[in-house]
Amino acid sequence: MIIPIIILITVFILIAIRQIGSIKLQIWQIMLFGAVAVLITGQISPANALKSINLDVMIFLFSMFVIGVALEESGYLSYLSYKIFKKAKNTNQLLLLILFGMGFASAILMNDTLAIIGTPMVLLLAKKHKINPKILLIALAFAITIGSVTSPIGNPQNFLIATQGNISNPFLTFLKYLLIPTIINLFLAFFLIKIFYKEKFKNTSLNHSQEPIKDKKLAFLSKISLALLILLIFIKIIISFVNPKIDFKLIYITLTAALPILLFSRKRISIIKKVDWHTLIFFASMFVLMESVWQTGFFQSIIAASNINILSIPIIFAVSVLLSQLISNVPLVALYLPLLLHAGATTKEMMALVAGSTIAGNLLILGAASNVIIIQNAEKKSGETITFLEFAKIGIPMTIINILTYWLFFVII
Repeated sequence: MIIPIIILITVFILIAIRQIGSIKLQIWQIMLFGAVAVLITGQISPANALKSINLDVMIFLFSMFVIGVALEESGYLSYLSYKIFKKAKNTNQLLLLILFGMGFASAILMNDTLAIIGTPMVLLLAKKHKINPKILLIALAFAITIGSVTSPIGNPQNFLIATQGNISNPFLTFLKYLLIPTIINLFLAFFLIKIFYKEKFKNTSLNHSQEPIKDKKLAFLSKISLALLILLIFIKIIISFVNPKIDFKLIYITLTAALPILLFSRKRISIIKKVDWHTLIFFASMFVLMESVWQTGFFQSIIAASNINILSIPIIFAVSVLLSQLISNVPLVALYLPLLLHAGATTKEMMALVAGSTIAGNLLILGAASNVIIIQNAEKKSGETITFLEFAKIGIPMTIINILTYWLFFVII
């Protein structure tokens, strides 16, 4: 029972230090080690390990990586970046545009989608305007974590709560409880980043320039894919209002959106080769390790044995933020949601679980899958990275501020 927990803690420590002697480790390698370790020690059978890998998530990520690579390779992503951010006259306005633009886009397009598409965008902006890339990468991570709180399709755990938490009219309910504190938190993120990076972030004027499209045919296919993605997501939103029982899965949307590139581009093989396979290995490995940890019943027994009021809003925030760092936010919600339902939780408690499990992503790198996507994408494309401690130094105060904001708003309403 204890071996998976020891392996999980080892993985956590290795991700924090990222180095053994002179050997530098990548996050995906460490998580792969964790998955192999639980398999070798017999803590999970190969059959259960394969079963634990969520194919929906893997296909979703693969499809979005295909679209992301095509957007970047064609030059259409640079064009989009220019169109979106050209209104920013200085670095302050650029930071606000990233926070609010990427934030609210993640509520519609899902946080992992924005992590994939947004990372090369902010790296390009940092290079063009000579801004420290870590500042914009942190801003992107905070933006899509905070922004995705406001929608039942902003991230996987929100969708789980919206569909299984007895919430009537999820889109309106999420907006009622979470929109105002989310807007406040995005502004607070702006001020915290400015304070934290005051030595490196100067409010200088920006001169935008549009780069030419590198591959017009691939850019055309990328445009079709992006349009399909947005159209199908809006159809999903409409369906959820008309008939919530219809299961219009996100993988149907992303796979359909990626098909024009996979079917009609002559560069499909090159695009597939450039997909971020390391991140896919990370996710597959994470599913195996987390399933092994889940099977121990360790965290479930701790919650069951503790004499805490699981319906208390501060307790919901504390449990979701802290346990999300160890078992990730989706397994945390899968664990906590039935307990809340059994205890007779109201809509307010469910919305607290939404806020807590999502904002957990701002605390540490492992708090959200989108953080891992951003960091590994940045390392692959530019060699730029954010260490565990760098993220924690700004992430811990950010999370405290975020949680206090949601808690105060819940007290008022």
